[in-house]
Amino acid sequence: MMMIRQRWGSSATAGALLLLVGLPVAMIVLQAVFPQWHQGSFTQAFQGLARQLAQPQVWGLAGDTLALGLTVAAISAAIGIPLGAARALFALPGARLWDLLFLIPFLLPPYICALSWTLALQSRGYVHQVLGWDGSAWLFTPWGVALVMSLNTFPVVYFAVSRSMAGGGRYLGRVARVCGASPAQAFARVILPLALPAILASLLLAFTLSIEEYGVPAALGTQAGLSVLTVAIERRLSDWPVDLSGAAMLSLILMLLALTVYAVQRAMLAGRQFETQLGRPVASAPASLGLWRWPVLLVFALTALSAVGVPLAALLLGALSRTVSGGVAWGNLGLDHFRTLLQGGDGALQSLGSSMGLALATACLTALLGVAAACHAQDARTRLAGFLDGLSLMPAAIPGIVVGVGLILAWNQAFWPLTPYGTLFILVLSYSCLLLPYPVRYAGAALRQMSPSLAAAARVHGASGVQAFWRITLPQIWPSVLAAMLMVFAVSSRELVTSLLLAPAGVSTVSIYIWRQFEQGSIGQGMAMACVAMAASLGLMLAALRLQRRAG
Repeated sequence: MMMIRQRWGSSATAGALLLLVGLPVAMIVLQAVFPQWHQGSFTQAFQGLARQLAQPQVWGLAGDTLALGLTVAAISAAIGIPLGAARALFALPGARLWDLLFLIPFLLPPYICALSWTLALQSRGYVHQVLGWDGSAWLFTPWGVALVMSLNTFPVVYFAVSRSMAGGGRYLGRVARVCGASPAQAFARVILPLALPAILASLLLAFTLSIEEYGVPAALGTQAGLSVLTVAIERRLSDWPVDLSGAAMLSLILMLLALTVYAVQRAMLAGRQFETQLGRPVASAPASLGLWRWPVLLVFALTALSAVGVPLAALLLGALSRTVSGGVAWGNLGLDHFRTLLQGGDGALQSLGSSMGLALATACLTALLGVAAACHAQDARTRLAGFLDGLSLMPAAIPGIVVGVGLILAWNQAFWPLTPYGTLFILVLSYSCLLLPYPVRYAGAALRQMSPSLAAAARVHGASGVQAFWRITLPQIWPSVLAAMLMVFAVSSRELVTSLLLAPAGVSTVSIYIWRQFEQGSIGQGMAMACVAMAASLGLMLAALRLQRRAG
């Protein structure tokens, strides 16, 4: 009976994941192969595909997207690897403060960061007014766009490197020094190989985040002469006539780019996995920086100023400036835009309420599916274990705009008797599909640390499977699940691209509100809302990190 219940549970979880993740991806492939599929016809197979591939601009879009992703990954590596190694291997003054500062760019939504840089560096921008330097000639270039995105994504490399090198790698590097290796040899032959999987995984994430980003290329790319797949996909769906086949084709190319880089990363790691016999990481005091103390601190300070100081200063100035034409002056500063937000002007409170409600629903749904998928994936006796694990983590390699296109193709069909398309639930589905890997990874890590004998003992003493899970397993993994829910809540409350694609008529979220305010020229209102969203995200992320540490 227990095995039957487990099979039913695994089948139900697999069905839910197929509906949430598999169906949108399948619809994109169908629409790309059969251009008339949305009209119920399977004729002209591959003709639309061939027609789209024959267009030179398609290959130009793919090339620019690939070049942008590789450039952002390279710049993120150039910034994150040296800083992460310095943080892990040396006694860095104010180490926790630097960690907190470098967490902020990752929490600041990229589109808000791009808008902040625009306010700072455009002609007659804040930097021009204060320092007399017009940075628009630099900002509105492909390199400027790549650097802005890199300053937003390098923390994923920094934290991966610092955490991976601070454990056994630092200790074994010291052992290598004792055995006669030079500092360079110890780093190149011991510390770096041990950190290589984490480095490559973080670079893959930086690449994926950059090629799926919509806000930065949409805000800066037009003036920079940069065209990427995400912006082209959105235009094919928003401009008349709507080109579903073209959007599906470009989405398929974007997804294949992400999966190809993932496969390359796996191939690079093949045969390069290293194991130590230390068990738990050995505590080892970091080395002294010596004469390099002040140069290293200067590099950290300049990085923090570029990644945090400038965009946050522009964000606050934009929110506090009564008028854009008033410039940087004490008499032009005030809390007028925040008062307008609190009074509900321009639908601000409705947008905030919609985002909070959608984020809460997404956190609950992803937690439910994530825990179910992680539990069944841990059970080696279940044939679906590997399938569930792979399907639940697939969204990590699927760009957000691809998910949005897939959901449109999946649910905007006349043959459905009941569809979530055109309702708020379609946004919950899109956010849940994108963020499902968070609870799966968090719950899976907590389950691997938990002894299976605890639940088995409860079963021996008469508890049912549900009782054992509810009273034994769930309390053990709950801190990690709650941390994942807070992370999902914070990220989904500011998600932009799928909100723009899927939001029903008359519905606005925080991200849509900010984006529309800038389009309409109401910069102060948009930046005030961005400040509120960033403060909420930062608070929730810090709470999630604290809960994760307690769970560990």
